Amino acid sequence: MSPEDLCKHHDCIAEHGYTILPDVIAPSLADRLCERLHELEDQLNILPAKNSFEGAKTYRIYNLLAHGSLFAGIPVQQDVLAVVEGVLDDGCLISSLSSIAIEPGEREQPIHADDQLIPLPKPHPAVVCNSMWALSDFSDENGATRIVPGSHLYDHSPAYGISQPTVPAVMRKGSVMIYHGSLWHGGGANRSNARRTGIAMNYCAGYIRQQENQQLGLSTETVRSFPPRLQELVGYGTYRGLIGHIDRKTPAERLAEGPAKRMVWDLS
Repeated sequence: MSPEDLCKHHDCIAEHGYTILPDVIAPSLADRLCERLHELEDQLNILPAKNSFEGAKTYRIYNLLAHGSLFAGIPVQQDVLAVVEGVLDDGCLISSLSSIAIEPGEREQPIHADDQLIPLPKPHPAVVCNSMWALSDFSDENGATRIVPGSHLYDHSPAYGISQPTVPAVMRKGSVMIYHGSLWHGGGANRSNARRTGIAMNYCAGYIRQQENQQLGLSTETVRSFPPRLQELVGYGTYRGLIGHIDRKTPAERLAEGPAKRMVWDLS
């Protein structure tokens, strides 16, 4: 991505609360990811949660980094991560990585903001920046994510269950929507005869608690297999040389991976 394009995406998020990166991954990779998700649904006996938020006909698999190397490239995809780091900063963390497959007949998800449980006055600078990866075409008919453009600038979060005027985030398979954590949004109703599959790749600021507990959810053996940047993103680094340290060392040093890094005290 050129610096000019990166700037345009950041401006779009600042103004509208979201942006769409077209054709981030090849359709063939999207198909492979879908196949793997189907396998996991069978192996893990995944069923719809049947509550108003997660849906009655929606299949979700959480903690995807624990389920094979195919998912490890998602958090560190160069263009997506560059946009996210511009919204948060390069100390950001993986908050959660999960799949969302909406079957035909599913109703609209209640409109919400992903950061509305964080007790900060609104509007505020982004502490959460999330992305939705389209593993199938996202259309108004099949349940594309519905959004309220500009709502990240509102002074409040949406009331749960109250209908809101929205627009669908239509995008081709392989594209990615990136959005501010305060943006009002929700999964759409699937009025088609085919499944709509996406991956929610969510990030948070390095000083915010992650939605999924990456340190307990991933074995140390799994984390050792990750490249250094992914180790940092799941929480095996420190924020600004301080937050997250263990006895004045980064968690990555406990894995015996790489050289020691300077802590904030070393800079004084």
